[in-house]
Amino acid sequence: MKMLINVPETVVADALRGMAAAHPELTVDVENRVVVRRDAPVAGKVGLVSGGGSGHEPLHAGFVGPGMLSAACPGEVFTSPVPDQMVRAAAAVDSGAGVLFVVKNYTGDVLNFEMAAELAEDEGIQVAQVVVDDDVAVSDSTFTAGRRGTGATLFVEKIAGAAADEGAPLDRVVSVARQVNGSSRSFGVALSAVTTPAKGSPTFDLPAGELELGIGIHGEPGRERRPMMTSGEIADFAVDAVLEDLRPTGPVLALVNGMGATPLLELYGFNAEVHRVLGERGVPVARTLVGNYVTSLDMAGCSVTLCQIDEELLRLWDAPVETPALRWGR
Repeated sequence: MKMLINVPETVVADALRGMAAAHPELTVDVENRVVVRRDAPVAGKVGLVSGGGSGHEPLHAGFVGPGMLSAACPGEVFTSPVPDQMVRAAAAVDSGAGVLFVVKNYTGDVLNFEMAAELAEDEGIQVAQVVVDDDVAVSDSTFTAGRRGTGATLFVEKIAGAAADEGAPLDRVVSVARQVNGSSRSFGVALSAVTTPAKGSPTFDLPAGELELGIGIHGEPGRERRPMMTSGEIADFAVDAVLEDLRPTGPVLALVNGMGATPLLELYGFNAEVHRVLGERGVPVARTLVGNYVTSLDMAGCSVTLCQIDEELLRLWDAPVETPALRWGR
């Protein structure tokens, strides 16, 4: 497999050096693998820290900046960051108002963030945690106990980040984050397998002419494998899987997310089908975001995330944000 890298051992460090060169508004500690908004800590502001294995870019480091995360901790590819990274990040963004850890529900992430919270509190930093578990495809998987954390992570980080930037206290920021997670559901589809730099070949076998329904962002198996379907058929299946579990009674935010190797031409076409299905099911869409945001390296495919929102959550979603990967209103 051809990859635009030097050697697998330095791929994360090389990417962080490139991020530092491209984004002087961030403080990028390449050696300790912590990315922090340059103005942190902000007086009176709750700090938001997230992280996870690399390979899902722009999640999480691409979401560091005003209106979203205060800091992010990238681990090795598809491997959790370590507690020391998280403690460094918490210390860098703590203004005395407390820190919220946003954690995707993968076993390594959950355990390491829990340990980091204990270590940070030993240093006098007040820490709360919210675990994102939005994936409806399977209840348990290779990497998780319970549902996987996927696309709703973006919704949680954006909306809770807006609340924190407005000066909301820690308990309010936690409440908002939990509300968003509880109101969000996701479903993903793989059209091709993922290739990690260390392996250099696909991590699972997905024959030509087949797709995997309900795939995870590390290539974990989903609900079933089927012959290739049209965009409209995939939208019917994915959206119905989300709606069956979410059962929204009002408007939703919609994220049509690429898994890394799917071009925008296809994603926008798929988004048209997602909107068709939601219209047929009587679900109004308040806002839509289309693009590669929560990815799986070079996997072709997509995911759909819906979040039922109220006026307050929509206001926080629309609030200004300025990060490498998401920006509006400034």
